[in-house]
Amino acid sequence: NAAGGIHGAKIRLITKDDGYKVPETVKLTRELIKEAAPIALVGMVGTGNVQALVKEGILADADIPVVGIRSGALSLVSPVVPQLFHTRASYAAEVEKIVQQLATTGIKRVAVLYQDDPFGQDGLAGAEKSLKQHKLQLLVKAPYEKNTTKVESAVKAITAVKPQAVIMVSNTAASAEFVRQSRAAGNDAQLLAISVTDGPQLVKRIGKEAAHGLGLVQVVPDPASRALAITRDLQDDYKKFAPKGVELNHTLLEGYLSGKVLLEGLKRAGPNPTRKKLREALEAMRDYDAGGLFIRFSTSSQSGSEFLDFTILSKEGKVLR
Repeated sequence: NAAGGIHGAKIRLITKDDGYKVPETVKLTRELIKEAAPIALVGMVGTGNVQALVKEGILADADIPVVGIRSGALSLVSPVVPQLFHTRASYAAEVEKIVQQLATTGIKRVAVLYQDDPFGQDGLAGAEKSLKQHKLQLLVKAPYEKNTTKVESAVKAITAVKPQAVIMVSNTAASAEFVRQSRAAGNDAQLLAISVTDGPQLVKRIGKEAAHGLGLVQVVPDPASRALAITRDLQDDYKKFAPKGVELNHTLLEGYLSGKVLLEGLKRAGPNPTRKKLREALEAMRDYDAGGLFIRFSTSSQSGSEFLDFTILSKEGKVLR
């Protein structure tokens, strides 16, 4: 907008908070489409939440593109949903990255913490498959309830089997509580979380001492690096436009990437774009360079990015490669 918008048209962003609750996602999305008539949805969060929109035909009926879903569930990738455009790698790929790391370090005995919903179950299925392929032993599968930090039972079950490592398919709040309680219970296993857990936010919740050593998979590059054009652009825009209280982190970069992809789609859709024109422009985005990170869509695959990185929280509570 500061540069004049896309083809002379300014972008208006309307946000709604569904509280990560599926019924609210459905209700608010229906209202948003009816009242604001947006050309696209961006940055939606939650596997079960987006699944409900697909199942109830809300996205298909409106034929509205959704760019940058914060979910890596395979159920949203295959079969292809024409309205969904993913800008992150799958949970299965993230878990495979973790298991490969464990296998190379000689770890054999593993437990899995997972959120008891479609998101967690998707990650768990990926973990089971990957662990079996790499001949690692799955000692216990410990669930916790969605939208809670009730991890006490999971901590007890996992601590009891003394794993060498724990794969965490969990969101930030639950991950933080699990790490805190696990360390207090004397569980010294290597803890490794997928990208849904935000490292800096976790450190804020439980402190850098408790968080130290937590491994984190990332689906975007290091936002503090100047090595790539996309991170340099983010840093420059952050200085100009960031609201107070918003930190420069991987989660912010993931949203920034989604925004860049959406805007590139609008550019390619031409003046006076429609939802159909935007969807077709995104489908034709075969090799978009978002600044050193490439996005590839087609009618047969709308999983646009395969980027993965492995990081760890330092003694100072910083995310390090």
